Amino acid sequence: MDGVVTDVAVGVKRGSDELLSGSVLNSPNSNMSSMVVTANGNDNKKFKGEDKMDGAPSRVLHIRKLPGEVTETEVIALGLPFGKVTNILMLKGKNQAFLELATEEAAITMVNYYSAVTPHLRNQPIYIQYSNHKELKTDNTLNQYEEYHRAQAVLQAVTAVQATNAPISGTTVSESAVTPAQSPVLRIIIDNMYYPVTLDVLHQALDGQNIYNACCTLRIDFSKLVNLNVKYNNDKSRDYTRPDLPSGDGQPALDPAIAAAFAKETSLLGLPVAAVPGALSPLAIPNAAAAAAAAAAGRVGMPGVSAGGNTVLLVSNLNEEMVTPQSLFTLFGVYGDVQRVKILYNKKDSALIQMADGNQSQLAMSHLNGQKMYGKIIRVTLSKHQTVQLPREGLDDQGLTKDFGNSPLHRFKKPGSKNFQNIFPPSATLHLSNIPPSVAEEDLRTLFANTGGTVKAFKFFQRDHKMALLQMSTVEEAIQALIDLHNYNLGENHHLRVSFSKSTI
Repeated sequence: MDGVVTDVAVGVKRGSDELLSGSVLNSPNSNMSSMVVTANGNDNKKFKGEDKMDGAPSRVLHIRKLPGEVTETEVIALGLPFGKVTNILMLKGKNQAFLELATEEAAITMVNYYSAVTPHLRNQPIYIQYSNHKELKTDNTLNQYEEYHRAQAVLQAVTAVQATNAPISGTTVSESAVTPAQSPVLRIIIDNMYYPVTLDVLHQALDGQNIYNACCTLRIDFSKLVNLNVKYNNDKSRDYTRPDLPSGDGQPALDPAIAAAFAKETSLLGLPVAAVPGALSPLAIPNAAAAAAAAAAGRVGMPGVSAGGNTVLLVSNLNEEMVTPQSLFTLFGVYGDVQRVKILYNKKDSALIQMADGNQSQLAMSHLNGQKMYGKIIRVTLSKHQTVQLPREGLDDQGLTKDFGNSPLHRFKKPGSKNFQNIFPPSATLHLSNIPPSVAEEDLRTLFANTGGTVKAFKFFQRDHKMALLQMSTVEEAIQALIDLHNYNLGENHHLRVSFSKSTI
């Protein structure tokens, strides 16, 4: 690099999902009559202990135990990976906030995700639940009028930054967007963060490169910020010109022994290791063992889970009349290579699913917990079992257990597969591929409508009619269609490939 990196502050982008300081969103374009401020704090009565996810779904979320100095922008950033944020109300005297998303579906996805991974702001855990309000509204008092305009100013400022950076999932960038001016601060997005990434890796990052094989792709551009104010040197932030800075409460510095082990790796690009204590060799951690060490060192992305972690998931509240080992294999196979599935003989609304490694089980749990499958909201947790046992030879278990270890349908078995770069949360929009030339739009619309849902939109890729986007009316319908039609034989030796998309039509 031509310059010297002095400060690094870390954010996370998983799949298409961005969690970066200074992240941005579309303007709500709402007026006073459509916006609401409820500052009475009634939602607070619902909190008992730490049961933060109870209550009927709402697109308004109640967030509590915020740090005293937290800003609107930081709270907004919590919601950005899940969809458009339309309003925010900060109750700073109560360390609470209300965040309104554009759709209830986006709010449900956000709550489901944070039920598996506790969110933190400024190194402090915070708690999220559905609000008992369906929207944020304002009255005509002066204070709330000013609060409205403050919230809109923050949202519009974030929108301005959004227009000059990569779009959030489901948004588009204006054709007149201005290229951001050069700044000493770089904005780094990590696409498909399949394994954790440490600050020292970012310190030597290059735009467009994969940190690990076929995943953790870097997207680097100039930030709107003109400087970074780094107070602590730890795994979340670091000032490379100030080694004397404290590590901060509860945030130990990177373990030098682990960092030294990484320094022995050979860079895939032939880059030298920077002359920084404990610096990691960038773009040079190609195997699962190294990724597991990165997880231990980085403490980001997948807390407590490494490639060698628990691989078995317990899935409960299944529709026992409909669920099969094959349907679970297909759905959970979107997030990893399913090895074995066992529907419990004495409790057929529950199943054990063994993934190929701990990171895959964490991905599947975080994306599928709380989703609807065959009309029931499923619960996904880590199992106490370390493996799924096959039935004894000669024992008939009614087909409830199946070994998929040698399945040709594993999405992630091939090194360098593009599937690593296309891991997204369940969405109403599906990505279709391997479509033969003889199959027309109407054929695919009919095929997907026959799964029991409604096809809202369809679009072939402009340059490649082997691929298309198809939008169902709900996420649940899309999940059903994926289960039914992934690997469907379309003729001419073409089996349809179906996955969730980050895009909308």
